[in-house]
Amino acid sequence: MELNASGLWELFLYSMSMWWIMVPAIMIGIVMGAIPGFAAHNTIIMLLPLTLAFDVDVALTFMVALYCASHLGGGIPAILMNIPGTGGAAATTLDGYQMAKQGRAAKALALSFVASVGGGLISSILTLFLLPYLAEAGFYIRSIEMIVIMLFGLALIAAIAAKDMLKGLIAGALGLMLGAMGADHIYATPRGTFGMLELFDGVPLVPALVGLFAISEALVMIESRGGAAETAMRVTPTWRETFANIRSACRHWWLTLWTGVLGLVIGVTPGAGASIAAFVAYQQAQLFSRTPEKFGSGCEEGVVAPESANNGVTTGTLVPLLAIGIPGGSTAAVMMIVLQYHGVPFGPRLFATEPLMAYGVIMSMVVAYILMIFTVFPMARYLSSVTIVPSCYMGPIIIAFSLVGAYVPRGFMFDLGVAVAFGLIGYIARKTGYHVAAILIGVILGPLLEKSFLLVMRLSGDDMGAMFSSTLGNILWGALALTLLGPPLAARLMRGRAAV
Repeated sequence: MELNASGLWELFLYSMSMWWIMVPAIMIGIVMGAIPGFAAHNTIIMLLPLTLAFDVDVALTFMVALYCASHLGGGIPAILMNIPGTGGAAATTLDGYQMAKQGRAAKALALSFVASVGGGLISSILTLFLLPYLAEAGFYIRSIEMIVIMLFGLALIAAIAAKDMLKGLIAGALGLMLGAMGADHIYATPRGTFGMLELFDGVPLVPALVGLFAISEALVMIESRGGAAETAMRVTPTWRETFANIRSACRHWWLTLWTGVLGLVIGVTPGAGASIAAFVAYQQAQLFSRTPEKFGSGCEEGVVAPESANNGVTTGTLVPLLAIGIPGGSTAAVMMIVLQYHGVPFGPRLFATEPLMAYGVIMSMVVAYILMIFTVFPMARYLSSVTIVPSCYMGPIIIAFSLVGAYVPRGFMFDLGVAVAFGLIGYIARKTGYHVAAILIGVILGPLLEKSFLLVMRLSGDDMGAMFSSTLGNILWGALALTLLGPPLAARLMRGRAAV
């Protein structure tokens, strides 16, 4: 079904009438997203009885608004404390925290909020008009294409650790080895589990994320007795300065636009989540930047790109569920449960029987991001004051909340030990110059890469040539080669010009 202008306007007004459920969902989502480990699907699962009691349209509106807000909230601790609230905000720490240490926390928050709202709003509006066509993209993204997309993420190991390529590769290899723990994908034989049943499904990602970033950073803060508070802006910016920061952030509209679309395309691929989209967007922004050497040292583009892509994914993950009945992520899977409970079909039947509901979900995202404009921008003024809290108080608080976040997803005490273990690994990595983000990339992408590679090999009879049998895959291979070879060639060219 294709909606005309009057139909879209009526749908918009109906979604706006749901403001009473969207505003609380946005506030809950921002708070939960800012707590490491409390992802959107965890929060929705805790509130599942409430959503099942609502009518289906109210329940979906509530979940969509909470989902969008949690992705935005994940960037707050990433900037202020170098602790990503969600996996998709891990790339934001690379430049956002550096800006906070330089006393530009309010500017970094403004960049994050503008990019999040802009990227999410752009991708949602595009999805409204392109939903039937985007649905077909899921049929063209197969295992070969997934491998190349994930290799884009692994290529960031070198990009993140540009100052020491060897350490970046070593950290990534460590992450891949840790990600290989658990049952193998063919015979379900345990590998590296040391007889622990809790590791049979692999390394739990939330405790690993919490440990690598939150606990390790808290340990460093406690040890140094300083942190961002020593150099951060100690005076709350005025409203004039806040709006000046927002206007300055809007100058990156082109970067916000294309990285938001990039996040949308990656989000349409089932299994490719916000973490992959954020890191790929960060790398691509660095590749096409006029000043790539500034990335990692407090570059504004390094905050805008991952935050825009991170929120562009939110719409993309719902497209496979609405169009072909396959949840594109964990949050979409929870929404599928709600649809099933209410007896609503999903996939192609949804467009045949309930087309307004399919388009209404996306329109709810548009309205949610519009409401966020009035909800989060005032926060850019006051949240920067968090950086003045002494680290002797902030460190223990971070560890306490982090351990709660590590426990919530599975409810295992074992996960607290995993978080502490990864916290020690992250602490050692920080003290020795290895980048914890490279370890996280390997842990996240390792199992997914292995699964897709084994599937290609089994279908092709162990023929490596099958990796280059797809036209779309070959285009992506070429883009990957350009990504890897572009920076050194550009640096060499610049050195040649300087010599001349």
